[in-house]
Amino acid sequence: MAVRIYRSLAEVPEDFGPSALTIGNFDGVHAGHRRIMRRVRVVAEERGLAPSVLTFEPHPARVVAPSRVPRLITTPEQRCALVESEGIRQVLILPFTYALAQLSAEEFVKSILVDRLGARAVLVGDNFRFGHKQAGNTVVLAELGRRYGFTTEIIPAITVRGRMVSSSVIRGLIEGGSVARAARMLEQAYALEGEVVAGFGVGAKVTVPTLNLATHGDLMPAAGVYITHTRDAEDGRTWPSITNVGYRPTFDGRRLTVETYLLDPLEGGPPRRIRVEFLRRVREERRFESPEALKEQILRDVALARTWFRRARKWTRCAAAQ
Repeated sequence: MAVRIYRSLAEVPEDFGPSALTIGNFDGVHAGHRRIMRRVRVVAEERGLAPSVLTFEPHPARVVAPSRVPRLITTPEQRCALVESEGIRQVLILPFTYALAQLSAEEFVKSILVDRLGARAVLVGDNFRFGHKQAGNTVVLAELGRRYGFTTEIIPAITVRGRMVSSSVIRGLIEGGSVARAARMLEQAYALEGEVVAGFGVGAKVTVPTLNLATHGDLMPAAGVYITHTRDAEDGRTWPSITNVGYRPTFDGRRLTVETYLLDPLEGGPPRRIRVEFLRRVREERRFESPEALKEQILRDVALARTWFRRARKWTRCAAAQ
């Protein structure tokens, strides 16, 4: 059963509830978010409720603190796909407005969670805040739950290799180029998706041919060279790849580009839209003395990436055999 997505309270049907519900921005749908959603699914199954998510668009900071709006890890559509993969069956993407921000904690609970979404169980992280000026916390939520007839469950935050998992930490890792560490917290590789566009024609002539990605993603990995995995977003073809994010300093570039070289032959025609998953950073971007020197470095990068993929495949086979 596909997830049902609603984009306003007016779209919410009468049978949305009774629901087991979690609430949040869920940017990235990281390991901590997934832990909450898996518990929502369990509670929903035990009590015969609909496993549900309430999230917001735009990010609340855009309304209440425009100077502190974060660069988002995922689009609303990507969030919904990830939420669905965790067994959630309905999502309300509530437009976050100034009027919504003015609701008190109790008004928010009664008018939205109870009256419109039929919440019978509400599950949130231990840092959950809500209501006007974020006056509500988990203690307030539990008290309101007793008053309005829903149970409250607080899910503790998790750590990965000793570091607390949060969307802000993951943003910092990606912006710093630590995509492998970010992937552990996301439980998947960070990816950019978009159309394949014409480049400057330099690669095909003097270095190596690449696919040039035009993306509208908010969050860009630090400039540099990455081992990546590329997928045709239309037909599902996949390739091991290596990707440069940067400004092409050898050619005095001024515009940020994302250029991907496929390690396997391109068969069946070039893709029109691709998804590039960032697996590991190889090196920082730098200026070379000549296009020839750059090409030599690219070929070394390609050799390193091929070795990395061979080892990854061997490790995967060994793990599967255990």
